[in-house]
Amino acid sequence: MATTKASPKTKSAPKTVAKKNLSTKVVAPKKAAPKKAAVKKASTKKTADMSGFERYKMIEVAAYYMAEKNGFAGNAADYWIAAEVVINKKR
Repeated sequence: MATTKASPKTKSAPKTVAKKNLSTKVVAPKKAAPKKAAVKKASTKKTADMSGFERYKMIEVAAYYMAEKNGFAGNAADYWIAAEVVINKKR
């Protein structure tokens, strides 16, 4: 039988393969936040927008507290007039 000589194996340099960079993420652009409804600010006018009933009740309460502070020792009409003056100044 005839034997054949095996040829010596030569080592070749390893092939370099370019790898994809998987660490970077693709980010979608941010969406604009929806606009919030404008908040209506309270009116700074105190008595200008009052109805007649609201004005009457404010005077009534103010007159009561004035009379209470004075021990209810006086005329109710005097307290009422003094309360009207105070409420009208707030306009």
